[in-house]
Amino acid sequence: MLFFIFEALNNYNLKHIGQIKAIGVLLLNLFISTFVFGQTKQEKGIIKLLDGYISENYSRYSPGCAVLVAKNGNIIFQKGFGKANLELDVPVIPESVFRIGSITKQFTAVAILQFVEQQKIALNDSIQKFIKNYHSKGKTITIENLLTHTSGIKPYEGIDAKVPNAIRVEFSPEILIDSLDKLPLDFVPGSKYQYCNSNYFLLGKIIEEVSGQKYQTYLQEQVFSRIGLISTSYDKPEEVIKNRVSGYSAVSGEYKNVGFISMSTVYSAGALLSNVKDLYRWHQALKNGELLKNDTWKQAITPFKLNDGKLSEYGYGFFIKNENNVKSIGHGGAIDGFRAVEIYYPEKDLYITLLCNSEQDNFMELFAGISQISSGNGVPAKYKDIKIPAEQLDSYIGNYTFLENPKQSISIYKKQERLYADLSNKTGLNMALLGQTETLFYLPDVFRIPTTIEFIVTNGKVTGLYWRQDQKYEAKKD
Repeated sequence: MLFFIFEALNNYNLKHIGQIKAIGVLLLNLFISTFVFGQTKQEKGIIKLLDGYISENYSRYSPGCAVLVAKNGNIIFQKGFGKANLELDVPVIPESVFRIGSITKQFTAVAILQFVEQQKIALNDSIQKFIKNYHSKGKTITIENLLTHTSGIKPYEGIDAKVPNAIRVEFSPEILIDSLDKLPLDFVPGSKYQYCNSNYFLLGKIIEEVSGQKYQTYLQEQVFSRIGLISTSYDKPEEVIKNRVSGYSAVSGEYKNVGFISMSTVYSAGALLSNVKDLYRWHQALKNGELLKNDTWKQAITPFKLNDGKLSEYGYGFFIKNENNVKSIGHGGAIDGFRAVEIYYPEKDLYITLLCNSEQDNFMELFAGISQISSGNGVPAKYKDIKIPAEQLDSYIGNYTFLENPKQSISIYKKQERLYADLSNKTGLNMALLGQTETLFYLPDVFRIPTTIEFIVTNGKVTGLYWRQDQKYEAKKD
């Protein structure tokens, strides 16, 4: 309603402006009163808790962030926190535009699925049908293999470009694809899930071949414009973009401006910009069938079945997870200077997106707290993260088998001086461990149920661990 009022101000005779402004203000106040009055007591409590929790904690992860929470189809919380630019002291607002990294893959997948619906592409088509000079290496690699990260194609990040500062150089898609073509497959297509940017890089080229347009042009015309995404675009670092946020890296406890990166190196796997408002509009458009037919959308958010019948945690551009019997659909994004995540919990009809302008991976701790509060489970307990000597962390690395179920195990490993855990059943991967004592660690990535790992040390040797959620489970170190 308000959009049409303010649009009228631009086209109406000037002598009527004062009158129209008065009407606009009256309706605006009515709109705000209705919005506040329409909130439930629980939602008002959630809003208060979210505001306090994020205000107190965001600075541990990023100079600034934007958050949007929607429940039952209505936005109940949207706000910016901290700084969009440290040098100019510019605040983050809900309209602030961030790099979204691999959330780009959702848009790439939907573009491909539009062609599937138009019968210009079939999911079982081999990629050689569209990328003529790409060698199959004796295997059939399908469009569906690319969409589901089951192609066996190697990650392009491992290519030795033999070019200084290659990340700053503009490459055509053909150059990188030609380099990929020279590498062997990692596994038989369809036999394994391996998240890999190369898959979505190739899909971008296929979009160009089928549409006859540049990847970014097709998305602008057939996706962004169709559903009114006014702040979503292909990132062009040289362009002036309204509300663009600056990205930062943390070096020795201080923030530094992130270096230049050519978008040609991420392309259809991670080159988009957006804000929390547009990402929620994107979610609504998919859920409401505005871009894809309902059956196509359901297929996109169904875990892919591998050759051996096992299910992966990925559909067509979307992670589909079930942690602690809570289903979630979404994607994260990680690119120089930025971290992003958007997740939908269908059973609760709850949507959350968090965009940050720092490249610290532990930002998911902040998201976990936002998710817990938004689900009505209150503010998470405040856990510390103590410094533990590197040699002691190293002693915990290894595989641990659960005594009650020897078919299940947990792997502990270290990245950048922090321990992480993977469960063998794939219900928990890349879970960060925060030190509470020298042997007890908290796992903030496990939503809703407080989870800890306590290592068992016997006569100075690590012999096992306790996994605690609602119950305590013991695992023996292999």
